Order: sequence, then C-alpha cells, then structure tokens
Amino acid sequence: MRDAIVHASGARMRWVELPGTDPAVVYVHGLGAASAPYYAAAAAHPLLTGRRSLLVDLLGFGISDRPADFAYTLEAHADALAAVLREAGAEGASLVAHSMGGAVAIALAARHPGLAARLILVDANLDPYSPGLVKPGGSGIASYTEDDFVSHGWKEVRERVGAHWWATMRLADRRGLHRTATSLAKGTDPAMRELLVSLPIPRAYLYPEGEAPAAAGDLAAAGVRLVEVPDAGHNIMLDNPDGFARAVSALLA
Repeated sequence: MRDAIVHASGARMRWVELPGTDPAVVYVHGLGAASAPYYAAAAAHPLLTGRRSLLVDLLGFGISDRPADFAYTLEAHADALAAVLREAGAEGASLVAHSMGGAVAIALAARHPGLAARLILVDANLDPYSPGLVKPGGSGIASYTEDDFVSHGWKEVRERVGAHWWATMRLADRRGLHRTATSLAKGTDPAMRELLVSLPIPRAYLYPEGEAPAAAGDLAAAGVRLVEVPDAGHNIMLDNPDGFARAVSALLA
C-alpha cells in the first residue's frame, strides 16, 4: 500500500500498487466502492499482469482519508487524483475507470493535460441525471439533503443497494458520499460527455451487452471506441473478469 498527501489538511489518498512495467495502469472505482475489491481479480488476470498497476481509492472512500473540508465534487476528486499520479510518477498512465470514477477520469484528463495518456471507461457516467430521477446509490443518495442522508437516509439507501454494494459503501464517509453523489447528479461544466468527445487522447467505453451508452453513434464519430462485453451487468470487471481483461488488454495494446 502506498499513499500521497493530496489536500491542504494533510489528507492522504492510498492505493494498492502491483509492480510491473510503465506506463502505469490506474484503476479508479465508482461511487460507494473501493478499487481493490472491485479490480483485484482483473488486475491479476494473466492478460493484464506485468504492467505497473495502481488500484486507487478516492478521498472519502475505501482506505483513503476522509477530510471534512474537502469539496467531494468530481473536479475536486480529479485534482486529488492528479496529485496522486504526479506523486507516484505515473504521468502518461492509462486510466481504467468505472461508473462515477469514469466521470472523475474524464475531468482529470480535461483539467490536467498530459497526465492521462488513455481513458478506458467502464459503463461510466457521461450525463447529469434527469431532474427527479431516483436511482439506487447514485441520485438516490442525492435526493436527500446532506443532513438527512447522514442522519437516516443512508439506512434507506443500504436497503436499496443490497449487501454486495453496501460492503464497500458502508466504509465511505457519509458526507463525502453524499457530496460526491450530488456532484455526479449535477455533472461537470461542460458535461462529461462534451469533455470526453473533445479529448485528444485514445478513449474507449466498455458497456454490458445490449446496453450501449446514449448517443453511441456520436461517441463513435468522435473517436471513442465502443466495446461491448457479454455476460455482464454494470460491474463488468466483477461479472465477467475474463471478458473485461480481454477488452482492456486489447485496448492497452
């Protein structure tokens, strides 16, 4: 395990690092998750071993610190992750980023040109949520006020998301989780999708079979490679580790 100070409070982000050759592959988790539980099997897959791999936990999640005065916006997470890449000497990394982590990775690539050499987005959030839409974990969290979520809303979310997701979500700082979910529901400005199509680096989007992202044709026209992975739901790396490893390995090659 390694760490870096990424915030004026002295808060540290931590990651599990697997040795190998550079350029590094940096794995970024989704909302309420942590990178090691979600990516360990995939990063250790024979098709992906041999590369230097960083399984990073964002501030407020997993094994990283939970500073009370951190904004927990997508942009703030992106800046903190950029500090990790610089501290780790992982400039020019390939970012493999799931769900909310994909939105953070897009923001990082846009705000810190040169740090990310490639984006591999895993069923990532590209658009703000529609007003009034309630989804488990995501805008379901953002539908509460921060104080209501901290006092009682988390219990309702726990019942909705189920034991598997809650296994890592329960570790998250509750205010940080709410602020991150609220920022995800709002999106970046410009929106993640607009930033993604404008980036001058290789980009790919992995999605479960039959569930292509909205406006997939526009993404493809902008040079985003769309990769369908069979036998998987939203958590592609957990549902089909072999298919995930084959897709990511081909993109890294």
